[in-house]
Amino acid sequence: MMDPTTDNAGYGGDPGAARSSLEALRAEIAKAVVGQDPAVTGLVVALLCRGHVLLEGVPGVAKTLLVRALASALELDTKRVQFTPDLMPSDVTGSLVYDTRTAQFSFQPGPVFTNLLLADEINRTPPKTQSSLLEAMEERQVTVDGTPRPLPEPFLVAATQNPVEYEGTYPLPEAQLDRFLLKLTIPLPSRQDEINVLTRHAEGFNPRDLRAAGLSPVANAADLEAARASVAKTTVSPEITAYVVDICRATRESPSLTLGVSPRGATALLATARAWAWLTGRDYVIPDDVKALALPTLRHRVQLRPEAEMEGVTADSVINAILTHVPVPR
Repeated sequence: MMDPTTDNAGYGGDPGAARSSLEALRAEIAKAVVGQDPAVTGLVVALLCRGHVLLEGVPGVAKTLLVRALASALELDTKRVQFTPDLMPSDVTGSLVYDTRTAQFSFQPGPVFTNLLLADEINRTPPKTQSSLLEAMEERQVTVDGTPRPLPEPFLVAATQNPVEYEGTYPLPEAQLDRFLLKLTIPLPSRQDEINVLTRHAEGFNPRDLRAAGLSPVANAADLEAARASVAKTTVSPEITAYVVDICRATRESPSLTLGVSPRGATALLATARAWAWLTGRDYVIPDDVKALALPTLRHRVQLRPEAEMEGVTADSVINAILTHVPVPR
């Protein structure tokens, strides 16, 4: 087992307490969002891995509500940007503003200077504005007029988008997609979940007032850092590392794909499997952890051949087939 005496202060070195704080976070989000447990778990995994999340689903399935609930359950600075066709890059990153009193230019920070940025409907703005987040997501900084300015820590972009075939959308470029640790698809709710949603609304639930719904901060930056330190001690065997590599290399050889998973994607899969293993109470990674996170970690990092797409093949079906055929380590 891990040596608990070396964990971050704030929990007295108890990884169980760190894990409990993240479980409380998941429970708090569930007060506002019904039946989206995989997406809630994905957001928590992204926080543990210092990654970013892309939430995709048709309008009305609580994508924005999910991120707002996460923000309410975290004691972190949060800002929201509604992406529109006329949004400019400087509206996100900030710009130099001339001060007539000092006769000098001063930097006015944009909303990206926060801990949790909700990029709402990110694919409704042109690629030029979408790309304004590239440096922020990868380097954790923004460069304006040649001067790099670091972003706060922690920093997470939680972006929502409608499916690309919807009117008025701009598909995210591959370089942008690859910056997202996870792509979570938000399905339509089951019949029972939809009944529960309507019952909550009939009882007075107001999605625009989450405080009134009982949501309150249950974790902060120190909690998150302690949990990350504990995750970093989760053991990964050489066999698991090779298994991750074999899965990613198989995507590059798939006849259904023109673009396979890059080494960055392989690193992401290893990181998310590690976080999932820790969340489930283990200090070591098993093949099932890799399988559990393969779809959300890899689906946006591959590109289908046009003929495969016309035949109804999806990225998820290709990845599932690969998981079936790649030998699992014992």
